[in-house]
Amino acid sequence: MSSNHPGRVPRRTFLGSLAATGLATVARSGRTAESDAAFQVGEAVVDITPPVGIELGGYHRSPGNERRIRSIRQPTATRALVLRQAGVTAAMVSLDVAAVGREMTARIQQAAAQRTGIAAQNIRVCPTHTHSMPAFCYLRQWGAIPVEYMADVEEKTVRAIAMAADDLGPAQLRVGRSRAVGANHNRTTQDFKTDELFAADSTEQDRWLDTMVHVLLFQRPGAKRDLLWYHFSAHPVCYADEAAGPDWPGPVAERVKAAHGLEASYLQGHAGDVNPGDGDPWRGDIDKTTAGVYDAICRALDDTRLVAVDRLQARTTPMQVPYDMERFRGWLNAYRDDPSQCASGPWVNAGFAADWFEGNRDRDLNQTHLPITLGALQIGEVGLLFHPAELYSFYGLAIRRGSPLVDTLVVGYADDTIGYLTDPRAYQAGEYAAITVPKILDYPPFTPGAAAEMTAASIDLLRSLHASAS
Repeated sequence: MSSNHPGRVPRRTFLGSLAATGLATVARSGRTAESDAAFQVGEAVVDITPPVGIELGGYHRSPGNERRIRSIRQPTATRALVLRQAGVTAAMVSLDVAAVGREMTARIQQAAAQRTGIAAQNIRVCPTHTHSMPAFCYLRQWGAIPVEYMADVEEKTVRAIAMAADDLGPAQLRVGRSRAVGANHNRTTQDFKTDELFAADSTEQDRWLDTMVHVLLFQRPGAKRDLLWYHFSAHPVCYADEAAGPDWPGPVAERVKAAHGLEASYLQGHAGDVNPGDGDPWRGDIDKTTAGVYDAICRALDDTRLVAVDRLQARTTPMQVPYDMERFRGWLNAYRDDPSQCASGPWVNAGFAADWFEGNRDRDLNQTHLPITLGALQIGEVGLLFHPAELYSFYGLAIRRGSPLVDTLVVGYADDTIGYLTDPRAYQAGEYAAITVPKILDYPPFTPGAAAEMTAASIDLLRSLHASAS
């Protein structure tokens, strides 16, 4: 990363001088009008390690052969960050699970709002998408919802948000970034380009990969610990066994804590076409991935810049994602005409196809769009865009390119799970992400242009948020 940003100093130098800053004086002097307007941050981490025996999400298993938790590889957690500045309070949660549904998110938002006073629309719930944990949304034969455990995770997530609100204290934000080497690859093709080449004229005709790791380091004076949140794009799928854990974000967090004394909280990026590791093996080698992400975090921490948090803003906007109902009718007709031809490939197997048909034969064909919510958060010159999709890399990079903010983190799987938003090429090639996953989630397929529409809506949201602060 270049060092041409004003205010950038190595982290170790900044730590040595923190006690002399006005920030420390504010913290010691008690509550004043100035401290009320100051940027404040709080965090809490609550263990959500699951019970043995419940189903895991992320991989297909036929009825009677479910993938269940047999052991615990590593503890899992719900991590809440609460931010406050000049009367605005927002929260985001990093959750070590495969997925959440819209209803679960709404329950968390409402309960946390009642408990803390944070506006429900200012709370974002962000799964890491680990495939070594359960999913809390409907996935046909890809892992049932463990209802009792889901309720436990909801309660603990609300508790974490409340604890983070109680932990609020003055803070300064430092931002760093560095490219991870060998930590991710585009799993759909060997012919992909990386973010280093992404430019104003780059298009969805190519497949892309975002190798950037962003770190948000919240420095807090006195007894309050510093907080680290980072963003990277890669499926956590190194493991496909029956042990529960965070996948590669787990050992990354262990190494960061051992070396820096920081709890590393992870925000998933645009990982729709991205696996961890360098492609050998395709699922992702845990050691290669851990090393690549950890090294990038260390480089980013050693080269951060100070961000003036002169504003904190949060905003959401509804969007209607278009279904391809003509393609969906074709699926229904194909199964009606000859079920025996719908027993493999995009239909998974005969049992899966039959279950899909029974669940969709009477679907209202006049429902042509899926309602979703996009969220945006501005922290000074840093932006975060939250969406519920597994977004192909080009579109995440395009959102970052179109954002008016200096650094923009595009966070996927947030607040709901709608499956993949791919490029048109995925539909032409009949890729799993475009053709099979809608059947798993029980939605009609999206149109080939749906990802581009959501990208445009996301950029509009970031631009309107930025403009309102001008």
